Amino acid sequence: MILGKKQIDVLPYYAVISKKLIKFLDKKEIATKISLPNSKIGKILKRGSKEEPLYVSEIVKNVNDDMLMLRNKHLDEVRKELNKTQIKIWDYFVPRKLIDFLYATNNEGVNKKIKRIFFDIDCGSLSSEKARIVAKELVYLIKTDKEFNKLVKYDIMPMWTGHSFHVYLFLNKDVSPEFYDKYLMFSKSKPMESFTGRWAFEISKKTKIKVIGGHEKVNGFINIDPSQTPSGKLARIPFSLNIKNFKIVGVALPLSIRDLNDRNLIKKLRCYNADKVIKDLGSLAKKIPERLK
Repeated sequence: MILGKKQIDVLPYYAVISKKLIKFLDKKEIATKISLPNSKIGKILKRGSKEEPLYVSEIVKNVNDDMLMLRNKHLDEVRKELNKTQIKIWDYFVPRKLIDFLYATNNEGVNKKIKRIFFDIDCGSLSSEKARIVAKELVYLIKTDKEFNKLVKYDIMPMWTGHSFHVYLFLNKDVSPEFYDKYLMFSKSKPMESFTGRWAFEISKKTKIKVIGGHEKVNGFINIDPSQTPSGKLARIPFSLNIKNFKIVGVALPLSIRDLNDRNLIKKLRCYNADKVIKDLGSLAKKIPERLK
């Protein structure tokens, strides 16, 4: 058992899934969001813009049985038995804490080129099933929008977050930061000037589900939010645990486009915990685009 009721160190789990994410996270800075149930802060964010950057290759190379055996002690007690990278990993993955596993979508820093476009489908108070329908329709609109497809070529990957969905576009060729401002950034005053706003409108029209573009939450609406695309913003890593109210509420999973057509998909995805992910890791990882495996 990877995560038992009495043993909640997430590092053994994240070390295993990291082996399948070396290419996916190549040169992308890792971030973690550490839950602190007995603190007024609630969660603390560790990321490469504030700490020494951490990369997935460092996790794969440095997390071993000897290190994991020491994690029932305090860091100061075992510091001399760890190398510099292991100490850094320890700082990002504090023992005996539930932790969300994130990364810098287009690296840390501002105004860097965009390699990945990332849409967060935030269902708010609406159901995960409605989010599935919105994700399915968004993928369809992206793939069939002739104007958009003249601008960029890409591999597309939907992802379950543990509660809702993301839609990734992995670009064949980098684009400038201005691409996001010109084509994707949602403006409430000019909603139809971005692809995001037009796609949200078309999905609402077709499905009768209330959908809006952008980050600002509106009660009763599902958001299609591309705002985590620019450099310096964070995205959830595939296979990350989704932590809410200091409990694991789900596991992020890469999906195929075909999966989104399955009306029983949500039920199937909610069956996953850390142990089932490890058991099925080989088949799950196949849903990541070939060039990122």
